[in-house]
Amino acid sequence: MNLENKKQIVQHLHEKFLKFQIVILTDYKGLDVAALNSLRRQLREADAGYKVVKNSLLSRACEETEAELMKESFTGPSAIAYSYTDPVAPARVLTSFVKEHEQLEIKNGVLNGKILDLNAIKALADLPSREVLLAQFLSTANGVPTALVRALNDVPRRMLNILQAIKDQKEANA
Repeated sequence: MNLENKKQIVQHLHEKFLKFQIVILTDYKGLDVAALNSLRRQLREADAGYKVVKNSLLSRACEETEAELMKESFTGPSAIAYSYTDPVAPARVLTSFVKEHEQLEIKNGVLNGKILDLNAIKALADLPSREVLLAQFLSTANGVPTALVRALNDVPRRMLNILQAIKDQKEANA
């Protein structure tokens, strides 16, 4: 690879690092091509990506981005999993992939300017999807007005019950 190609790769990666919502660094040593293609396909289906890059190019590309926090981890065979939209998706795919292919090692990641260790990535993977969280929020938000309407409806109903009881009592006395 000549110098001009390397500069283009670094520039392209740097632009992507600025847009990524999450970046997870992995060591893919020991995985065969079929397993890597399977991982790429699973990540693509989850609207994420996976890229194998030389450490020297990664180091240059991540400068002045949040991913620079991972710079000291760029050792050995390195690849990054990333997502522009959903930070949970790559974490979920990687942790489930590691259960089947123990050769893949999740080193660390970066999310919102904070470095994530393996435990944090596993915790992130256990979170419900964005759609489920939104549904839970809407359910909770919808429950409050519904309860208020029921409480406000209860006052006139009780008043009618009291008036009916008074009417029944007067009719019984008459």
